[in-house]
Amino acid sequence: MTTLMCLIRERLGYDQPLVIQYLAWLRELVGGNLGFSLANGRPVGTVLIERLGGTTRLVVAALVVAVILGIVLGMLAAIRKNTWVDYTITGLSLLAISVPPFFLALIGIFIFGLNLRLLPTSGMQSLGSDGDIGDMLRHLILPGGILALVMLGPYVRYARASILEALNSEYIVTARAKGIGSTRVLFGHALKNASIPLITVIALQIPVLLAGTVVIETMFAWPGMGKLAIDSIMARDYPIILAFVLFVAILVLACNLLADVLYALIDPRIRVK
Repeated sequence: MTTLMCLIRERLGYDQPLVIQYLAWLRELVGGNLGFSLANGRPVGTVLIERLGGTTRLVVAALVVAVILGIVLGMLAAIRKNTWVDYTITGLSLLAISVPPFFLALIGIFIFGLNLRLLPTSGMQSLGSDGDIGDMLRHLILPGGILALVMLGPYVRYARASILEALNSEYIVTARAKGIGSTRVLFGHALKNASIPLITVIALQIPVLLAGTVVIETMFAWPGMGKLAIDSIMARDYPIILAFVLFVAILVLACNLLADVLYALIDPRIRVK
């Protein structure tokens, strides 16, 4: 090992035992310092914030599409239970769960990017577009749609199961016996009570959605945190990797807290008095 490498290791603290390095990182973390990237020397916090916008845009778009379609298709499958509609929706949701995200991305790129040439397959915007919203939306359709399709399967199945359970409840039978219309029973009673387990799934799937962006952003060269994590792993940029793992851990805790808060807003029975 050359003298220069020894000096660099000493300056970065890599000559210390791993426990000492970790304690030093925690000490700096308490002070709000995430360290500096080994690849470019920039502050880790600045690098993460720059990439956070791209990932947020992708995740929000995919989440909105997946939740809306998941609830609608799950409700339709529950209403048409044991019919060809139910079997078709359930089968397609199982297929969406089973197919790996990278394979769906390859199919999307091959069909819509190479064959039909309808959608761009890389980046967040075209060169020279100067932040054109229409161009950014075109770039968002393919990766956002693939990511939504990955999450759509679980949402459909949980929505179907929750709505079926609600429709078979005694209060629904009583409401129907009183002559309340099917539409009011479904949207006014069944869907509201079925939303509690759905909130759990949606909130807890947000970190999984972030994990899915690692594959999708890499496949579509999307400048987000997922691609940053892969690039940092390949470059052994440990400060970036540690910060990314910390961000995911905080996100998991925040999503659990969000689920508890939404419980109280939807169901007054579980509010803390």
